[in-house]
Amino acid sequence: MKLITAIIKPFKLEDVREALMASGVQGMTVTEVRGCGHQMSHADAGHGAQHGFTLVPKLKIEIVVEDDDAARLVECILQSAHTGITGDGKIFLSGIGQATRIRTGELNETAL
Repeated sequence: MKLITAIIKPFKLEDVREALMASGVQGMTVTEVRGCGHQMSHADAGHGAQHGFTLVPKLKIEIVVEDDDAARLVECILQSAHTGITGDGKIFLSGIGQATRIRTGELNETAL
């Protein structure tokens, strides 16, 4: 199993959600987050400058999928979240050791 974590622009959520649902994803977790990357802005405080950065509102989408579906779903997110403007976000793919459905005790792929 794989965990796909995508950090996207908030206004792209509906596009990404619709694309994932059309691709067979049955559930996801969405969290409001703030962060910075290449788009960060620096505040200059003059002589002896202190550099700061602005945290930009983003959404974090997390879905756990079977190994065979991971590449296809990463591509789905990539296409549906893309604007071509700095700050589009990132997609991370991680391995999952075990998943357990709390209600039934089902494990791994059957828990998804």
